[in-house]
Amino acid sequence: MNKLAGMEMFVRVVDCGSFTAAAEASGVSATMVAKHVAAIEQRLGARLLHRTTRKQQLSDVGRLYYERCKQALAEVALAEASALELQAAPRGRLRLVAPVGFGSHMVPALAEYMACHPEVSVELTLDNRPPNLADGGFELGILVGDPTEPGVVARPLHPYRRILAASPDYLARRGHPVQPDELAHHECLGLSYWRRSDVWRLVGPDGVTCAVTVHGRFTANQGNALRIAALGGIGIALQPEPLLADDLASGRLQHVLPDWSLAPSPMHLIYAQDRHPTAKLRSAIDFLLARYGQHPAAGPANAGMTLAADTPAGP
Repeated sequence: MNKLAGMEMFVRVVDCGSFTAAAEASGVSATMVAKHVAAIEQRLGARLLHRTTRKQQLSDVGRLYYERCKQALAEVALAEASALELQAAPRGRLRLVAPVGFGSHMVPALAEYMACHPEVSVELTLDNRPPNLADGGFELGILVGDPTEPGVVARPLHPYRRILAASPDYLARRGHPVQPDELAHHECLGLSYWRRSDVWRLVGPDGVTCAVTVHGRFTANQGNALRIAALGGIGIALQPEPLLADDLASGRLQHVLPDWSLAPSPMHLIYAQDRHPTAKLRSAIDFLLARYGQHPAAGPANAGMTLAADTPAGP
């Protein structure tokens, strides 16, 4: 008899409590159920069940075999579900959290992702606090910095770089700084939640560093507000490169001290370690790594292999 079918039938007998109940649940005769169990006992050379007219009881061998059968059958079910999932189209709601500046920049890319996967909807939360996947219920997060949350897989993205920019009007009025220390004589737009918003620690060619004490009459607690202030000619902004990219390309802003920036911060795509990720999650990970990753991501056909190679972050 088929070994896997026999294991399923034996587990059903134990779970249902009798051969008759197992037969009814399986849609076969009680005789057929008994043949399955007898074939296993003959193969193992041991009795699995002590049977009387009123009840049946697992032997020591039967109890061990029952537990191992349940584990094996669960693995078989998982293997089949995984194979079916690989063929399924991504669908459902994807919950993603990202820093405000970078997350805003991601919106056109996420629109492209949704166009490729019309059965997926995206819920994007913008939050500058380090993402907490467990408490927030998010499936994916963009983390600026190094991961510390346990049980989380971290995939490196392009480093997070903050650059200097100002409007052509401002630079025409105040001049172009050519050295970092000249920023001390300019209107510098500061983030109000930085602990030392009056000191910009810049990194230049060959890793040379320079700490400049700056001042300005306008501060805000959100990067896009400072971008808008820079567009209005109020001063020089020090903001993430993706946030300013379109304005620089169009000429609405001009790069200031292009060889200098804040030291780039590491950035990661993070998600919970999962033996059986959904097609939705795999497709989003592959898309974001292809768009923002440090190295080319595996294509959709290799998505399972990509996830299997990941290692969890945190302690």
